Amino acid sequence: MLVYDLIIIGFGKAGKTLAGKMASLGKKVALIEKDKKMYGGTCINIGCIPTKTLIHAAEEGLSFQEIMELKETVVSRLNGKNKNVLTGAGVDLYDARAYFTGNKTIEIEQGSDRDTLTAETIVINTGAVSNAFPIPGLLDSKNVVDSTGIQNLEKTPEKMAVIGGGNIGLEFANLYANLGSQVVVYENSPKILGRYEPEAAELAQEYMEEDGVSFRLGASVESLANDGEAVVITADGQSDRYDVVLYALGRKPATEDLGLENTDIKVTDRGAIEVNDYLESSVPGVYAVGDVNGGLQFTYTSLDDFRIVFGQLTGNSDYKRSDRINVPNTLFIKPALAQVGMTEAQAKESGLPYKANSLPVAGMPRGHVNNDLRGLYKVVVNTETNEILGATLFGTNSEEIINLIKLAMDNKVPYTYIKNQVFTHPTMAENLNDVFNF
Repeated sequence: MLVYDLIIIGFGKAGKTLAGKMASLGKKVALIEKDKKMYGGTCINIGCIPTKTLIHAAEEGLSFQEIMELKETVVSRLNGKNKNVLTGAGVDLYDARAYFTGNKTIEIEQGSDRDTLTAETIVINTGAVSNAFPIPGLLDSKNVVDSTGIQNLEKTPEKMAVIGGGNIGLEFANLYANLGSQVVVYENSPKILGRYEPEAAELAQEYMEEDGVSFRLGASVESLANDGEAVVITADGQSDRYDVVLYALGRKPATEDLGLENTDIKVTDRGAIEVNDYLESSVPGVYAVGDVNGGLQFTYTSLDDFRIVFGQLTGNSDYKRSDRINVPNTLFIKPALAQVGMTEAQAKESGLPYKANSLPVAGMPRGHVNNDLRGLYKVVVNTETNEILGATLFGTNSEEIINLIKLAMDNKVPYTYIKNQVFTHPTMAENLNDVFNF
């Protein structure tokens, strides 16, 4: 049996960062990753980095072949860099499947070789996998792919369907429409982006339709089947043919096949590992970080999970998950749609004293400089405390500017400070002066 100070299962953001830090402190660390293509985790290999590379390259007007080659170059570079950083720090990297045989014992399988590892501290960082609803033909039809498969197509499909109108589905719909595909989004809800400000959601649909995306809202997909190489989708009694179908039905924690039934580690009814405020499972010394613990599925919250566990293992911090507030997010369509905090409807439902204001990008000088007048800014503030309750930024560079709002909210900076702030000109950020001027 191989004994370590720390064992980490999964090469994601939180786990790899923790492995490197603890190894630098002289701890004996093992990191187990079953797939060499996943060195660095979901974000680097099949998530935010390749998808945003594809989106940016498409906006630059590159051909499909050039876009895919660039994506592969970026992913390969970062994948190799992550491996070299950890092995250089002295972390033992196992290319193996990990399986719990007890609370603190893990069996690893590398081909025909098997070993058993143990440590007092174990961190589960296995991420999430694509959901697949029980739709007949979804998993056994040709040319039906998930968010990983859609990144490995050999050519641009002429006709493409997307099942699911969430962030992943909409980003790929927008991307492939920009590449020239005829794209249809099937969404079960009567509208898209139901958690966003309604005026922003309506504009997003309008802009995507302008870019060539069609929507089948309130659609119930009944089945998928092949007709030769084509995929036939039947929804609400109507059948249509596509070259490729993407199913984007959300992602679920990857806890299957870990052998958790051999431990006292508890999971939720959705398969996530139950954790306390410090991300420790029901087994003391076993932690779960990143998507696998059922929290927000963002790389930056995974990095924040690292901070929590690192503080616990070193005794240097009492930071905990409940201290994490005002987490922003961005939908990378064109233009970017970012939000943080409450919408106006949520502020109203909460019974808070509030006021809200909107400003169209068409009224912003930088919007004219960018030659892109699409979008709006909307903010909600507390009329008694002058604190910012939430913001929706829909426009060029919104993914950057939303972080300024988060900083202000975290530090309880009154909105009047931003209203009177001096910003450079002409920029999108300077429009915060005007949207907060009420």
